[in-house]
Amino acid sequence: MVRQEITEKLRNIIEPYARDQEALASMNEETSFVDDLDINSANLVDIIIDVEAAFDIEIDDDAAEEMLTVRQAVAIIESQIAKGVRTETA
Repeated sequence: MVRQEITEKLRNIIEPYARDQEALASMNEETSFVDDLDINSANLVDIIIDVEAAFDIEIDDDAAEEMLTVRQAVAIIESQIAKGVRTETA
């Protein structure tokens, strides 16, 4: 899966949680989930769960804490896909 596909899939996951739809429309790699999209910490947990399900990966707590921008999220997703780290049910 290429970076652009991951980013688009991520955008679709984030969309229901983003309070700033204008920022979502102009989302780029530097976009911060909290500062730019106005996503609260509880919803960040939901996003991580949704990302795990959508990409069939598992994100550990350390990686989850680093997932604050689009760039970081895509890098973590790419890393987990490359490692072949799948969820328990896969």
